[in-house]
Amino acid sequence: MGTDADPSIAPWQKGWYALAQAQPSPNFGPRPPGSQIDLVVVHSISLPPGAYGGPEVGQLFCNQLDWDAHPYFQSIRGLQVSAHFFIRRDGSLLQFVSCDDRAWHAGTSSYRGRDNCNDDSIGVEMEGLEGDTFTTAQYQAFAELLRAMAGPYRLAYVAGHEHIAPGRKMDPGPGFQWQALAPCMAALDLEGPAGIKK
Repeated sequence: MGTDADPSIAPWQKGWYALAQAQPSPNFGPRPPGSQIDLVVVHSISLPPGAYGGPEVGQLFCNQLDWDAHPYFQSIRGLQVSAHFFIRRDGSLLQFVSCDDRAWHAGTSSYRGRDNCNDDSIGVEMEGLEGDTFTTAQYQAFAELLRAMAGPYRLAYVAGHEHIAPGRKMDPGPGFQWQALAPCMAALDLEGPAGIKK
């Protein structure tokens, strides 16, 4: 399978998931020809750190964040990043980049014998802090999203940012309960990080 989702599989349209709130980001590019989209990368983010429910994450991904609105934002001033999806604490789902396109979420990375994980992965940001816990609603939404993505995309792996960029990134961290996704991952035959059973 190449970069395009199967258009016959609802509710997907050109890589956009109909059940997510679309907020298109300019921070994306084309995937390399013939990319096999088989990896889901789990991240965690909150802006400012530990503050939940606000518009700041979406503003960051859409290059609309007011850098002067909070002292922390000075440390990320000018950053241009994105993820495909963002799952809020209440389980609501936002989408910023078509899954057929290359979002800018992984950075320098390597996993399952391949470098540049942005090329062939789907990035999912969980609203939270690395090392902190996440909500039941978030795990439920993530499992539903995995099931939906497994239709048009031939997913095989799920890993944290910490696993694809060890030593550089630590999210989502020890507070992320992989066992909460275990039944879903087992049903979809998805392989988790080393040492984590599905």
